[in-house]
Amino acid sequence: MPLLKDGKVVDDIWAFAEDGHELSPGGCIVVSLGRFLSEHDQLLARNRSIGVRLLNSDDPALLASYLDQLHVIEVQFPKYTDGRALSQAQLLRRRLGYKGEIRATGQVLRDQLRLMIRCGIDAMVIAEADAEGVYAASANAFSEFYQSAADTSESIFVKRQKLRQSKAAE
Repeated sequence: MPLLKDGKVVDDIWAFAEDGHELSPGGCIVVSLGRFLSEHDQLLARNRSIGVRLLNSDDPALLASYLDQLHVIEVQFPKYTDGRALSQAQLLRRRLGYKGEIRATGQVLRDQLRLMIRCGIDAMVIAEADAEGVYAASANAFSEFYQSAADTSESIFVKRQKLRQSKAAE
């Protein structure tokens, strides 16, 4: 399945290492949260890029002291009706200040892409033939938003307030 990052299909350089399996000596590796927490000293000492895969029942705050050392965090959508990964992405971006890549995996659907972007997810593994076209259509589907989010879009309320202030200043 294609990996979308910033609206473009890119090569996926990351490999997931199952719990209990030997790590490859090189390359970019993603491990489970449990494995990372139990082996973080050894993993971070490898001088290789490390990522963590969160199950949607995992608490992202457990990674707070390691966020500057992680290059990618995967959030999972096991079913399209389960949006807990969206909350995890919001927590990572807005509360914890994570600057690295947040990647959506699992049942990633075109209808959810815009919301994923707004929540701070910047890479998606999606089963679409025209992944870039789907991304472009989803990313530009709405011009205004009522809620603030992890992206840089101003809410309609903020825009209205600025407009009122500029008219009052005239």
